[in-house]
Amino acid sequence: MSEELRVDGLSIAPGVLETIVTMAAKKVEGVVSVCGSQGLAQLAHKAVSKQNTRCVNVTSEESALSVSLHIDVVYGAQLRAVGEAVQLSVADALKSQLGTDVDKVDVFIDGIVFEA
Repeated sequence: MSEELRVDGLSIAPGVLETIVTMAAKKVEGVVSVCGSQGLAQLAHKAVSKQNTRCVNVTSEESALSVSLHIDVVYGAQLRAVGEAVQLSVADALKSQLGTDVDKVDVFIDGIVFEA
């Protein structure tokens, strides 16, 4: 398990930050899931890859947080609009719950999901 993050003198477990980010992203219309697709191709890639990539990654740099997350979006949604809305939602959630600034939120759209 990774070490706790220090944010303005407060130690926070990475799982807590990941939960805040995930819940904020899922509130955005058009987001189907956080962590991207888990299809066979990606599972095979993860098995071959020696690098352990995380769906949500939060790092603390000085007095601000940096976030990166991977999402799936519903087919037909405007990708840029969904990405920007996720950035705002995540930054607002972290700011309101931690009281610290968010330097950047990088959103990676890994897949498009077709509704049945």
